[in-house]
Amino acid sequence: MEMIEISQMDIFNLLDHNQDGQLQLKEVLTHTRLGNGRWMTPENIREMYTAVKADPDGNGVLSLEEFKQLNIRDFHKYMGNQKVKMSDLVRNSQHTWLYQGEGAHQVMRAIRQRVMRLTRLPPEIVEHSEPLQVVRYDQGGHYHAHMDSGPVFPETACSHTKLVANESAPFETSCRYVTVLFYLNNVTGGGETVFPIADNRTYEEMSLIQNDIDLRDTRKNCDKGNLRVKPQQGTAVFWYNYLSDGEGWVGELDDFALHGGCLVTQGTKWIANNWINVDPNRRRQQQFQQEMERLAGSEAGAGAPGEWTVDKAYSGVHLEL
Repeated sequence: MEMIEISQMDIFNLLDHNQDGQLQLKEVLTHTRLGNGRWMTPENIREMYTAVKADPDGNGVLSLEEFKQLNIRDFHKYMGNQKVKMSDLVRNSQHTWLYQGEGAHQVMRAIRQRVMRLTRLPPEIVEHSEPLQVVRYDQGGHYHAHMDSGPVFPETACSHTKLVANESAPFETSCRYVTVLFYLNNVTGGGETVFPIADNRTYEEMSLIQNDIDLRDTRKNCDKGNLRVKPQQGTAVFWYNYLSDGEGWVGELDDFALHGGCLVTQGTKWIANNWINVDPNRRRQQQFQQEMERLAGSEAGAGAPGEWTVDKAYSGVHLEL
């Protein structure tokens, strides 16, 4: 895979959303969901600046000259020395995967069939997607607001089609076109699914953080989200992570699909996720499906039931929750 060299100036310009020549705290925050999975708050950033002497004048803003003086190793050392609690993580939960392919339990197969009817997507697309993910959140569990997939650029590959396409790309994303989230129990307290910017007329990433209030912070600010769905056993939420391209295929990432799991204040929360993977590059998706059909046919010809290869790889995965 080809390595891409990025200069310090390139990094500064990437972080500087409004291109005013200064890095505001909230501009840095949008790119610092880092450090062993730690969720960074404005106060965390200020503490880090002080520790590594990144902000000599203490105004909470980094100029280009201040940025050029930074030693990235100091940041890595600082983050490596931090003791991270579970409550500090981007996500505080446990999960496992349940195989849904040929030979799976009839309940798993029935769920997949119902997802096909719900989404009205072709069976070959649904069958060739990820297995069911089951998640447990204990009291204090949460998942800060996030996207289930990422944007797809010419230099980005989809996880499920990259090997078949045989194309090298410096970036990779899951290409989860659809999310179907199932609520498996009634939660005693908290645990809502929040969509912070649902129904907003416009989207601007910087507007998610105002006066040190981060709408993506599901431990503190779930009540400020536009839409909250209370967990109710036997129900599900279904949404698209991508827009249409206007020609009957997958288009750009839908920023309004930003969502998170609110803090569980009492009891335990159980959910399951079915993600339907579709490559926005129609040629790659078709090539992928043809290869899966070929593999299934060769397995069936050898006396074994034809199975979806990636889902099959999860068939032996088991974790007690």
